[in-house]
Amino acid sequence: MNVALYSRVFKLDDLPVLETLMHALADQQINYVVFSDMAKTLEDHGIRSGDWRTYSNYEELLACQVEAFFCLGGDGTFLNALTLVRDSGIPLIGINLGRLGFLAGLEESQIQSAISDFVAGRFDIEERALLQLESSIDLFGDCPYALNDFTILKRDTSSMITVDAYMNGDFMNTYWADGLIIATPTGSTGYSLSCGGPIVFPGSGNFVISPVAPHNLGVRPIVIPDKSVLSFEVTGRTDSFLCTLDSRFATITTDHQIAIRRAPFSLRLIQFHGYSFLSTMREKLAWGRDLRN
Repeated sequence: MNVALYSRVFKLDDLPVLETLMHALADQQINYVVFSDMAKTLEDHGIRSGDWRTYSNYEELLACQVEAFFCLGGDGTFLNALTLVRDSGIPLIGINLGRLGFLAGLEESQIQSAISDFVAGRFDIEERALLQLESSIDLFGDCPYALNDFTILKRDTSSMITVDAYMNGDFMNTYWADGLIIATPTGSTGYSLSCGGPIVFPGSGNFVISPVAPHNLGVRPIVIPDKSVLSFEVTGRTDSFLCTLDSRFATITTDHQIAIRRAPFSLRLIQFHGYSFLSTMREKLAWGRDLRN
């Protein structure tokens, strides 16, 4: 059995967690391949265990024929893993080295038992919907996908922008705001939530449209079916605007014709027994706790 190890920015303070994972994999006779940048960081500090096989992109990852993809880091690392996994169908397991860890849920103390459950098949596969960006001018190369959200934001000015939004070709609304967020259910607990958007359960089959600081106070976040195709026209006092897919960003102009739809494939997450979305919300958002005392 082969698995892949990935970390976006690996720090030496995280080494004990990595060692715990490597020992747990070795105990179960699981081979692993290491992301090339992560391997180089470890080697630069004199840390190496055997002759590691490495990968650096989507094609090399496919060639490794791995059965799972371990993300070590926070949710940002998990989001960035999408650019490597894409439509391969390789399921992801998140090990939290960050703060909240909505996606990267495993803590160091759970690694040993999680690996045992993985080998025994005691887990579920959860499908997470992705956004796909279509643009008249190329953006984000061969990976125009997002797990959390797509945004259009103002850039280089304090003035708000105007976004004309259309759903399935029908005019929906003109947003006078600092920007607009289109979030998946997974992304509903991210930027969209901080802008007043609702929490949407994974698998709900919806997108959330949340304006950022709208000028019209009657405009509120809305939930739409994820079968919808959204398109946008952006204007403002400047010629350029910011466009993001998760943590990646690009500059767009009024010449860009942009549409958002659900991607034709999903990201697959391994969820071990005992996990539930509700328990994660209660833990991460401190539901039911009196934080005054």
